[in-house]
Amino acid sequence: MKNPSRRTLLFGAGVTMGLPWLESLQAQDEQAASATDDQSAPANPPKRFAALFMGNGINGDHWWAKGSGAEMELSRTLEPLAPFRDKLNVINGLFNHNATGVGIHPGQTGNILSGAALQKGAVLKGGISVDQVIAAHVGTETPQSSIVLGCEQPITGYHETNFSMAYSSHISWHDANSPVPMETYPSLAFDSLFDNHGSRRQQSILDRVMEHAASMQRQVSESDRSRIDEYLNSVREVEKRIEKTRSLQQKATERAQQNGKSLVTMKRPDNGLPEDIREHMKLMCDIIAMAFQTDRTRVATLLLCRDLSGLFYPFLDVREAHHPASHDDLSDAYERVSRFYVSQLAHLATRLSEMREGESTVLDNSCLMFVSNMWSGSKHDSTKVPLLLVGGLQGTLQTGRALDYRERGDDNRKLCSLYLSLMDRMGIQQPHFGDAESRLADL
Repeated sequence: MKNPSRRTLLFGAGVTMGLPWLESLQAQDEQAASATDDQSAPANPPKRFAALFMGNGINGDHWWAKGSGAEMELSRTLEPLAPFRDKLNVINGLFNHNATGVGIHPGQTGNILSGAALQKGAVLKGGISVDQVIAAHVGTETPQSSIVLGCEQPITGYHETNFSMAYSSHISWHDANSPVPMETYPSLAFDSLFDNHGSRRQQSILDRVMEHAASMQRQVSESDRSRIDEYLNSVREVEKRIEKTRSLQQKATERAQQNGKSLVTMKRPDNGLPEDIREHMKLMCDIIAMAFQTDRTRVATLLLCRDLSGLFYPFLDVREAHHPASHDDLSDAYERVSRFYVSQLAHLATRLSEMREGESTVLDNSCLMFVSNMWSGSKHDSTKVPLLLVGGLQGTLQTGRALDYRERGDDNRKLCSLYLSLMDRMGIQQPHFGDAESRLADL
């Protein structure tokens, strides 16, 4: 057994789940290598990449970090990430050249992960996004090459700038002409992840693998048995929450069919999406965490809210919807909105940090990227974008830093240079990507 993280699986009726990293199986690996004089070291846990997107910028007055490591000082908006100071990079000053000078909103969004020039009019044309480049290289080792999730339905039509609204609604792109279909329903995302079709949706995935799980627990150490129990309980908890959303989605689908409507055109909660966006976002983050832990995929994107978002935040005492609220981006209200979105990144980081992989965690072996399409919503300013990285990709990415590229010149602060650097650390060598041919200095 050469790679426990990839090959140690739980099998059941129509479902396969990867187990977390187990010390017993690592020890078996080392013994087998010694017995056969195989001097190759056991394989490391896999690396993962996830991108989280928030549309329309942040409150720039409260987006900063000072110092380094565990002593790093964080602004009010970044405070949810305080437990991860030593695993965090706050990167200021990067920009996406092809998203500047093209008009507001769609032209600033559709290439946030590709850096490609976007075409106006009826024909979509941009470029493959960085998540899909990574997925094409590492996705052959997992059941799904990537998962692409969202918490808000895409919008259709054209903006006044003559860019398609598809650019405002999608950040992950297969190629120059095709966005990756985005799943906004938690139950459908879960079903797709575990191949739940037809009657299988009525069966717990854990019930389907329980016999094999019991057999596996008899073969491992006491501490590993406890680890497997924690793992199965975590999956069960998400599965139970999924079931609550499944009936909402199914009823909405039936209503839409009866009334001859499309779910995409219906407003929340009539469209079956969770009415409380806090639970929706948390559940989508938990699905990503579970997908990484079970090794169903190693690449994910999550559009928390799209550009021109219509989400409301009554629980934050914010009266306006997201997009109009962003036009007063330096207000206390929009600072609360910005902090709320950073807390989603913190939640995903927390989940991954609780998942042990030998001496490390899933977070240690991952890179979580948080980005928006602009700095200021009131000015529609995309000459720099807010960007956060959490996780060290098995120590290949130095963390605990505040990096500022504003004064380094446009050629040295390209967002796509960052993507080249991250792909390097994922084991993917690209001569160029988007508008960049060089790596980001000092990363």
